[in-house]
Amino acid sequence: MLPAQIGTPLPKPNAPEQPPAAAPQTATPEDLASARQARAVLDKMIAALGGPAYLNIQDMEQNGRVYGFDHNGDAADAGAPFVRYWKWPDKDRLELLKHRDWILVYNGNDANEITYHGPHPMDAKALKGYLERRSYSLEYVIREWLKDPTVALYYDGQTISESKQAEKISIIGREHRGVTLFIDANSFLPLRKTYTTRDPETGDRVEEAESFDNYRLLQGVQTPTRITRYKNDIMTAQRFISDVKYNTGVPDSKFDLSLAAK
Repeated sequence: MLPAQIGTPLPKPNAPEQPPAAAPQTATPEDLASARQARAVLDKMIAALGGPAYLNIQDMEQNGRVYGFDHNGDAADAGAPFVRYWKWPDKDRLELLKHRDWILVYNGNDANEITYHGPHPMDAKALKGYLERRSYSLEYVIREWLKDPTVALYYDGQTISESKQAEKISIIGREHRGVTLFIDANSFLPLRKTYTTRDPETGDRVEEAESFDNYRLLQGVQTPTRITRYKNDIMTAQRFISDVKYNTGVPDSKFDLSLAAK
């Protein structure tokens, strides 16, 4: 299922930056054993999420409430109700506020924000941040990264994450992009995902993280109903999901960037 293997060893996430080696290195027996152990844990995680039911999700509808936090991690607002429509691989629509009159629509690498003024292109910085988060999303890591034969896997042993015993797995993709998963050692459900980016203005390294909690079994899929985002260990956003429906046949018209209609 979704084969990935060790080739030339790549640096792990958050490791000191090194100049490129003069010649390719051969994977050591330890690297290969680590990759096999990592793959075994990842296979258990995919099975725990629902196996084929999870992998065959094509679209999704969510309802819930979202909260924002300031640079100190303090609540910046009282939260807002939201309705979200999502369609694999690159369509997303978020309708916010009581009357759902603030709408963010993503289609491929473009996005519009829709207000009472009508649709207009999303701010370039906000769009770049969204596209980056999407490329590191759990769905993309499982469906895209893990089927790439050049991806490197490392089993980093057991640790504590979200106050639970966890298996730590590092996944290194193309261009040395890395993501680390913390997987519940008992249920094998994902607890936390971290990756490192660079601040476009300062060049400083920034650790982005997302935690998954309060799982519910819905349509054969283990679904986290509380998702929290962090930046350098400071909470930035939290989403509480009250209802989820999978594979309802969400139409492409929901993601038409020129339409403001719901």
